[in-house]
Amino acid sequence: MTTLVMVGTRKGLWIGSAEDDRQHWSWTGPHFQMEEVYSVMADTRGGGVRLLAGASSSWLGPQVWRSDDLGATWQETPNGAVRFPEDVDAAVARVWQLTPGAEDGVVWAGTEPGAIFRSTDRGETFTLERGLWDHPHRTEWNAGFGGQAFHTILPHPTDAGRVLAAISTGGVYRTADGGASWEPANQGIKAEFFPGDRNYPEFGQCVHKVSRSVGDPDRLFLQNHGGVYRSVNGGDSWDDIAPGLPSEFGFPMVCDPHDPDTIYSFPLVDAGGRWPTEGHARVWRSRDAGDSWEPLGEGTLPDDYFVAVMRDAMCVDTHDPVGIYFGGRNGAVHASVDGGDTWTEIVRDLPDVMVVRAAVV
Repeated sequence: MTTLVMVGTRKGLWIGSAEDDRQHWSWTGPHFQMEEVYSVMADTRGGGVRLLAGASSSWLGPQVWRSDDLGATWQETPNGAVRFPEDVDAAVARVWQLTPGAEDGVVWAGTEPGAIFRSTDRGETFTLERGLWDHPHRTEWNAGFGGQAFHTILPHPTDAGRVLAAISTGGVYRTADGGASWEPANQGIKAEFFPGDRNYPEFGQCVHKVSRSVGDPDRLFLQNHGGVYRSVNGGDSWDDIAPGLPSEFGFPMVCDPHDPDTIYSFPLVDAGGRWPTEGHARVWRSRDAGDSWEPLGEGTLPDDYFVAVMRDAMCVDTHDPVGIYFGGRNGAVHASVDGGDTWTEIVRDLPDVMVVRAAVV
């Protein structure tokens, strides 16, 4: 088997590959040079591997590119795969998220401005989810520091009608009827930038990332602008699990593919600094669903690391032991092939890393 690591940056996409030991990597790229790549996906369903990349050209706008030969060649959809219909007065600036659906052939896309699109042909064409775009809250969503975008889309693995999504700054929304209607799901999530009597509003939170447990799909983990949370009821309510971490601020939240109790985070000192505490690059792991935390990488990750790891720039593969990967805004990607105990740098000196995704093919 081959492990692929797709690294999207602000100036193109790089693809790394390694055999079973995941020790020796070869790289191709840049694909889409000088284009922003905020989202990538490897679709291994249907007996073949299709790579998708959401790339944004300053001249031609965004496009979801697809490759059926592991990146050797790429195809585009004429006039762009993700576009608003003619009756909508808006234009897609970036594709922030690409996620496989629960059904074969279905791919979800999250965009800036805040909208969700659905494909039924493995990412060749997409249709706007009008139920969410027409939601009465939409006009009150604000833009986060990086823009207003649906950066998280989590289809339920066994119920195609249930999807959970998150936007900065609007919070968590979910549907139980395939997108016809959506409701906010932010009970217990703080919005620290609001006045004191509005710290826990119905919507308006600046959610950074949500991850769904593989073994228990109603168990969710969330990294907020300030706060780290767990839900055990599919988003009905959220509980604080930040105690034990060096900071409540960060971007990624990643679930282990084998153990529903194991999660990974990359805390940053605060919204002002946006680098790890004391400049020590550390992935933090919980093996009890957030009740306690431990740092990983002592001795094998850098101690002079004053850069951020963004919301989609950390991921896992499906090997056992699991591989963990993260890329920084300094253009380096680090990997662990033993569940986080030891780390190596697998590529460096790339542009600003925005997304890292791994797949076993």
